Amino acid sequence: MERKVAVTGLGVLSCIGNDVSTFWNNLINGVCGIDYITEYPTENLAVKIGGMVRNFNPEDYGMDKPFIRKQDPFTVFAMASAWQAMKDSGLVSGENIAPERLATYVGSGIGGFQTIQREVEKFTEDPSGKWISPNFVPTMISDMAGGQIAIKFDARGSCIDIVTACATSTHSIGEAYRAVRYGFADAVIAGGSDHCTIPIGIAGFANAKALTRAEDPKYASLPFNRNRGGFVMADGSAILILEEYEHAVARGAHIYAEVVGYGSTCDAYHATAPRPDGSTQAECIRIALEQAGFDPSSDKVYINAHGTGTLLNDVTETKAYKLAFGDFAGKCHISSTKSMHGHMFGAAGAIEAAATVLALQEGIIPPTINLDDPDPECDLDYTPNKALKCDVNLGLSDSFGFGGHNACVAFRKV
Repeated sequence: MERKVAVTGLGVLSCIGNDVSTFWNNLINGVCGIDYITEYPTENLAVKIGGMVRNFNPEDYGMDKPFIRKQDPFTVFAMASAWQAMKDSGLVSGENIAPERLATYVGSGIGGFQTIQREVEKFTEDPSGKWISPNFVPTMISDMAGGQIAIKFDARGSCIDIVTACATSTHSIGEAYRAVRYGFADAVIAGGSDHCTIPIGIAGFANAKALTRAEDPKYASLPFNRNRGGFVMADGSAILILEEYEHAVARGAHIYAEVVGYGSTCDAYHATAPRPDGSTQAECIRIALEQAGFDPSSDKVYINAHGTGTLLNDVTETKAYKLAFGDFAGKCHISSTKSMHGHMFGAAGAIEAAATVLALQEGIIPPTINLDDPDPECDLDYTPNKALKCDVNLGLSDSFGFGGHNACVAFRKV
């Protein structure tokens, strides 16, 4: 028996807001959170800008000092978003949901990157290894965010860490949707977290020719623009609570939207470049649309695009929309919120899914800021520069990751 799935809680941490309300208000007002990096010296780095989480006190999100001290930032970030989302949902393990029926699907594209850099530096100075922290491994492994969240909220169902680069948290939400839909859980804490904007991360992505070399942080993330030159790295996390619909209704929970579809494919083409004809990305979107019961005669669609601002992605993504929707592609409202919050890697899909859910609830399409010179090959409605009031009823959020990983989740307005 297939069950309906609701979104009953949201939590975000990003360079444009450390809570859902601030994040959403900044999105619809076109506020860019990308800025110069001041957390460490950048004079020797090729890239000096990023989307950094700032004015963040973990103790405000239910964490104590010993926990904060022992964890990598990606776990602390994830915990902050999970705390927000669980509080928002009103779910309490052992009270209104059985612990065994509460699962955790929280992924990270890289995991404890800062911890890895710190411990490798120590090992380089003294190869005996005697100064390596005994907490090194359980701090840096990418499943630790999910594990710590499960401990915090007594979630004894499945705890699964998905790692699919930029598609990580879209896959996490999609697989969580399946778990609830087919009865393997009554609710899932789902999303992702990453803290990659550190010196070695910048060096690695910059040398892979993935990052923009733009020097103006407010005009650097340029999805679908003719003069785009790569993405802007950013940190943060986002969590959605997915819950069996009738379970949510029975306890009087606020329902943001219904999850109605999930597609997943692989380009099977190249380690970093997307399949250029957009066919595998389109198939991923088509699967989600089919499950959602897409009806071109009645549906008004918003798509939160992957929209990285890289030369290859934006053209390929435009092709994918045209293949998946046909002539209806020109009627879709589309935007890339990465233009404001940058590319949060393993957290990108979840924060963009949260934006999609809020767009459905509020009837507002967030803009793609800085879209002042659209690439002629990116000729769809990418909502340039200003938010648009529009009563959309079907929302998609898609992500395409290194390794050819494609994921798309679909939501309906309730």
